[in-house]
Amino acid sequence: MISTQGSPQTRDEAVPNPADGVEVAVAESSGPAGGESAPGGDTAVAGGATAVEKPKGPRRIGVLLVVAVLAFLIDLASKLLVVAKLENHAAIKVVGDVVTLQVIRNSGAAFGMGQALTVVFTMIASAVIVVIWRIARRLYSLPWAIALGLLLGGALGNLTDRLFRAPGVFRGHVVDFISVQHFAVFNLADSAIVCGGILVVLLSFRGSNPDGTVHQQAEKSGK
Repeated sequence: MISTQGSPQTRDEAVPNPADGVEVAVAESSGPAGGESAPGGDTAVAGGATAVEKPKGPRRIGVLLVVAVLAFLIDLASKLLVVAKLENHAAIKVVGDVVTLQVIRNSGAAFGMGQALTVVFTMIASAVIVVIWRIARRLYSLPWAIALGLLLGGALGNLTDRLFRAPGVFRGHVVDFISVQHFAVFNLADSAIVCGGILVVLLSFRGSNPDGTVHQQAEKSGK
């Protein structure tokens, strides 16, 4: 009987079969190094790169919107009230001459700065609102949601004055009514913006990110 090369009758045990090498390669490629996570692991490895685990917990867009709406409505109500009751009237003393209530129409930015740049400040406020809304899409941190909500509500409050108050659209004067001696005259929207900005600085200083993660602190020199 004549047998062909590689058949069970003529195959030499010392000579490797090419098919064996193919089977070994396939088995090795299906292991953890091929991109699948090890049993019980939380991180996937592919080509030497480690995928960072996504932040856990619900998004905080709802908190941001609630804070923003509250800040906006409180500011709007206070402006409507003081315009109706205090404009063209004598100032009301709250804390002697240190803190008084008097209506002043402000064409500039917060605290009366830059009164010749009304349109510019309107555009800046609009840009701030867009930036905050873009950040909100990856917002998982509650403190950041409160801070951005204060900024958004304050910006919307003053932007509403720019759009709907005299002398015209984009040139409207903001209603300020809280006067602090030797300081400035401002409104509740300005206060919300300042409080939100301070909170953002504190959160950034602590290494907190809007997505709920925390910056890794650099190691101190000598350690």
